[in-house]
Amino acid sequence: MVLSRLSYGQRLLIVAALPLILAVSGIAVLVAIQSERTATREIAALEDAMIEAKRRELRNYVQLARTSFITIYGNAAPDDDAAKLRVTQILSAMVFGQDGFFFVYDYDGTNLVAPRQTWLIGRDWSGMTDPDGVPVTDRLIEIARSGSGYHTYRWRKPSTGVETTLMAYVIGLQDWRWAIGTGVYLDDVLAQAANARADVRRQVREQFLWIGAIALAALFAVFASGITITVRERRLADAKLKQLTQRVLDTQEEERGRVARELHDSISQILVGIRYRLELARRLTAKGDPKAESAVDGAIDGLQGAIGEVRRISHDLRPGVLDDLGLGPALKSLCEAFSARTGTPVQFRTVVFRNRLDIEAKTALYRIAQEALTNIERHAEASHVSVEVFGHTRGATLRITDDGRGISGRTQGLGLRNMQERIEQIDGALSIVSGDRNTGTVIEATVPLTHLLTPDSD
Repeated sequence: MVLSRLSYGQRLLIVAALPLILAVSGIAVLVAIQSERTATREIAALEDAMIEAKRRELRNYVQLARTSFITIYGNAAPDDDAAKLRVTQILSAMVFGQDGFFFVYDYDGTNLVAPRQTWLIGRDWSGMTDPDGVPVTDRLIEIARSGSGYHTYRWRKPSTGVETTLMAYVIGLQDWRWAIGTGVYLDDVLAQAANARADVRRQVREQFLWIGAIALAALFAVFASGITITVRERRLADAKLKQLTQRVLDTQEEERGRVARELHDSISQILVGIRYRLELARRLTAKGDPKAESAVDGAIDGLQGAIGEVRRISHDLRPGVLDDLGLGPALKSLCEAFSARTGTPVQFRTVVFRNRLDIEAKTALYRIAQEALTNIERHAEASHVSVEVFGHTRGATLRITDDGRGISGRTQGLGLRNMQERIEQIDGALSIVSGDRNTGTVIEATVPLTHLLTPDSD
């Protein structure tokens, strides 16, 4: 085998590089998934905005057509055939663009107006469906009977003869039992969405390439370092060989130990753990020991832990629920995650603000809660935690209470400084009341009124 012909140092480098490759691959997949999910939401929002613009366009068209014949319709009797003829002539002349026209069906399903598709006129189209089985005529008439509305189905485009998605808007003339409407084809909307999705796939591919390039550079550095060390070790051994063979052997062992220490210090703890599990799996596999599968499972668990840590960091950077649902649900989710992770019960209380917080205040209070819960988890040894957020005449306050060791009895790091800096950035106030031992700690962060939005603000 090729592996057996490699030196011990080369094999060690290969085994050390394997977890790095696996970890980078996992991170690349996670980044790609997160990017695609974010882009999918943005594309969906863009598509919804374009469709809403089409809806407004359709309403304007139909309103314009209605204005052109409303006087005739208002002065005519239900059986005034002359008035009906005049209205059909007006609507037949109202075409727009390459494919736009108005259509009219009576409530029995007979088409009365279709200037760009005259083969429809005069025929009963009750029960007609599109190629996907979606009802067309019956649904349009049903909407017209109820007043007005939209209907989307597949229809042949006059300019190309190709069936594509059509969104129609129809209104009802109840005295004449007519359904009048028009439609716009959504192929341009679908094409833009398809182009956007293609751009997303291209960006994801570029991200994979960048991550791959970085991984290759890291691997090259690892192998280059190993080769450099190996060459240096051999040169030292050859020089020492002229003096004393035993000295050469001692020097080799010393150099190997130094290389091992450098490799150990340069690789993170989690990847070292995975490497050892993979080495164990290799040895057990060579012996045919069934415990090899358990060792591989341990390595997979280690990789899953690394991926989970990346997910946690991604969530900590910007929780989506804070933007989507607001501060209350975001804090509730944070408390539930803390309780599930630590087993410490958390009582969360909040009230619906009449005046909502702006984004700076919401972010600051969320980060302060995050820092406080992290400090409690690491140092407080608390058995119960309470989180409250409420409004008052001076603004809004976040209060976090625990029954663990006081601040003076904990190991203090950057958490309290970060909380103080965040609240100072929004001109708020931070209060920490804590005893020496198991008297608990109360942290209050108050946001001034200047960061509360009025109820009618966007």
